[in-house]
Amino acid sequence: QVQLVESGGGLVQAGGSLRLSCAASGRTFSSRTMGWFRQVPGKEREFVAAISWSGGSIDYPDSVKGRFTISRDNAKNTVYLQMNSLKPEDTAVYYCAGDRRPLRPGIPPISEYDYWGQGTQVTVSS
Repeated sequence: QVQLVESGGGLVQAGGSLRLSCAASGRTFSSRTMGWFRQVPGKEREFVAAISWSGGSIDYPDSVKGRFTISRDNAKNTVYLQMNSLKPEDTAVYYCAGDRRPLRPGIPPISEYDYWGQGTQVTVSS
């Protein structure tokens, strides 16, 4: 079992930066792909970034590529999302999530994430 707690959200002006953290409990964190997703009211949850358990595979959608960076520290059971050059359209609740399958190669689809945090609000003002 993995429990996740996000932090680091807040209000920032367009062009600014934020770093989100996701602290995990449970001994299997280091063996799971971790992802970041975001959601705005009335829309589906959207993929933002993912990093495989080994750190060898990382993926981003085009909407954040070059601006966001995902990383993990398995010794600290924490995954991070560094967000730079933020835009108003990045405003959302951001969630971290853990893959249901340990030691999976590559990045799975959203349907394969079983463990979710409570979310942290990111608001980017124009």
